[in-house]
Amino acid sequence: MGFARRKLGLVLALSLLGLALAAPFALGKKKEKQNSAGQMDEQKRALHALNRLTFGPRAGDVERVTATGVDRWIDEQLHPEKINDSALDTRLAPLRTLRMDTREIVENFPPPQLIKAVEQGKQSLPSDPVKRAVYQDQIERMQEKQDRKQEAASADPPAADAGKNKLTDEERARRREDRLYADLKAQELLDMPPDQRMKEILKMSPEDRRALTASLKGAKRDEFIEGMTPQQRETLMALDHPQLVVPLELMQAKLLRGTYSQRQLQEVMTDFWFNHFNVFIGKGADRYLITSYERDVIRPHAMGKFEDLLVATAQSPAMLFYLDNWLSVGPNSDIANGVPRSANKAWRKRSNQKNASTKQSKGKRSGLNENYGRELMELHTLGVNGGYTQSDVTEVARVFTGWTLKQPRQGGDFTFEERMHEPGDKTVLGHRIKPAGEKEGLEVLHLLAHNPSTARFISTKLAMRFVSDNPPPALVDRMSQTFLKKDGDIREVLKTLFQSPEFWSPEAYRAKVKTPLEFVVSALRASDAEITDAAPIARQLQAMGMPLYGMQPPTGYSMKAETWVNSSALLGRMNFALALTAGKLKGVQVASDRVLGAASPPPDPQLTLALLENNLLAGGVSRQTHDTIAAQLKDPKISGRQLDDPARPPNVAVIAGLILGSPEFQRR
Repeated sequence: MGFARRKLGLVLALSLLGLALAAPFALGKKKEKQNSAGQMDEQKRALHALNRLTFGPRAGDVERVTATGVDRWIDEQLHPEKINDSALDTRLAPLRTLRMDTREIVENFPPPQLIKAVEQGKQSLPSDPVKRAVYQDQIERMQEKQDRKQEAASADPPAADAGKNKLTDEERARRREDRLYADLKAQELLDMPPDQRMKEILKMSPEDRRALTASLKGAKRDEFIEGMTPQQRETLMALDHPQLVVPLELMQAKLLRGTYSQRQLQEVMTDFWFNHFNVFIGKGADRYLITSYERDVIRPHAMGKFEDLLVATAQSPAMLFYLDNWLSVGPNSDIANGVPRSANKAWRKRSNQKNASTKQSKGKRSGLNENYGRELMELHTLGVNGGYTQSDVTEVARVFTGWTLKQPRQGGDFTFEERMHEPGDKTVLGHRIKPAGEKEGLEVLHLLAHNPSTARFISTKLAMRFVSDNPPPALVDRMSQTFLKKDGDIREVLKTLFQSPEFWSPEAYRAKVKTPLEFVVSALRASDAEITDAAPIARQLQAMGMPLYGMQPPTGYSMKAETWVNSSALLGRMNFALALTAGKLKGVQVASDRVLGAASPPPDPQLTLALLENNLLAGGVSRQTHDTIAAQLKDPKISGRQLDDPARPPNVAVIAGLILGSPEFQRR
């Protein structure tokens, strides 16, 4: 990779210039071919639609969409339920957690709290041998930590400090012996068939299993799991770190869906709405709750009614836990006032009247939480300038007291707890909300879902995703009108967008800079990559600053170019592209003939470049980019030619990598 870094100065400079401007570029020196209405021709419309409604075109997609008819293809994408996606289902089948409910996930891949409960005898070990082994190994790990803490606490402070981070000769000898045993056992197991290998692992003691799994790193681990079924691989990971299995499978599924799904618009919209209703996977129980959140809340409503999506997110355990609404207690609720469950109505009334004068201080002590109320209006519906006040935030928080969870760390569902709910009238955006328990929240969600500010805020974000970082106000106006007229029907709003002249204007063509996720998945699609393990790709995205499900603030990831355009980020993209096409990215194979669209490259590197430009960019490359890459082909290491072997074919991998790193490919 060193030669590529040294030789790519001009290409990177071009990328920086093109991306920093964040504006459409002309293709060569010729004016774009347009139809009589000044819009795009049919082939260019197909490419534009593929760049916006999908995670990027694959080889042959432009021709297929052109043959089908762009408008007809868009209509098909707007109705994903009619599209056969069985090939993707086959790829996702090994990821078992995708089909589990949250309680099953917790049971199979126990969090520390559950392990501790079993270790203390509050819950029994599972009878299933695989599950039992996972629990036993984690109990062993927990007990080891407890022993180390007790030893440290009982040691004399000076002696403990002096021996900090130092091992005795006896401890070193024991660790060497453990590693040697683990290595020998691993080699012994490697000589067995995979099924027998797993049976032997389950027969081992928890201590020996821990030593074995700890010894399996890198290439040794890859060799050890070769030939195992997906479930066996999953079990091996669970024996070591069960809490990592769920997020890892979720991340792999997202990348596989983006790369291979035929229902591309649904995947784009699922990503859009998850980002809009962001939940952070690193917050406690959400590591287990997000699988259901994306599968049962976001995806089914991605192109339905906005109000249905809003209600589903509000009642989602993942959202309730993330924004702490499950802990919110009304200042004058029964729980805040210590009212027992069996108290009669008169007792409750006297208690509420008695405490009314201390409402504010009581609220602080009893835990009224405004997180969800604030984000609901600021980020989910009305927008920052949507016309609400701090008083509205507090009132909405009071409305949603009692919207809570049953045992969230064990996969519990949404429930309404009347005893946590704030009694009395509330006023939200000038509307009186009469006492009605859980129905108060549904009334507020209905009110917000049909507010003109919500229509404009959602329409603006959709136009920002599909048209430009600064969408035309006239387009947003028409989308907002559709939103209000069609009762928040997302599909109808998208139709208004996709049928608009603004969407098809030449100025919109390649005017959007790809986020790291969009870039990586579009590169996988363009190169026709075969993914056998998506975990390394997820790690690449983390290095690029966009870890999947990893945005901690509720704002979600930015869709604007300015967030992602800097020299370090662009160099990272170039290095990813070169590693991908050179076959140096673990878990991914790229065949040069599929990238090239031919069995073998032409003998002339310039012809190879032209062929790759056509396949990877549909021929849409600027003269500046073409000339810059063409100049790099004079280097034998890039062109593939050597002075003593002029007939050697061009290096397709490097040329393809340069094109995937070009400014044109960074845009959609």
